[in-house]
Amino acid sequence: MSDAFRMPPPPADLAQYQIRLQGRLDDRWETWFDGFQLTAESDGTTTLSGPVTDQAALHGLLRRIGDLGVTLISINATLPSTGEPDE
Repeated sequence: MSDAFRMPPPPADLAQYQIRLQGRLDDRWETWFDGFQLTAESDGTTTLSGPVTDQAALHGLLRRIGDLGVTLISINATLPSTGEPDE
């Protein structure tokens, strides 16, 4: 396979994700989502925030969301906090 068609591996520091779902999931679902924090937003959506070890784990998480039958609004990879102020 040509290098032109290969996807580069994701940077190691993109291990935190925010996943936004339509509707509200209550706190009892936190254990089902393996340590993700669930936040009920004022617009009626739920945001899942937490670490994902690799792409296989991310796909497994997305399958769980699909199994619930809820609408996926967005997925955002975020940089982990370094504890240092932004410049």
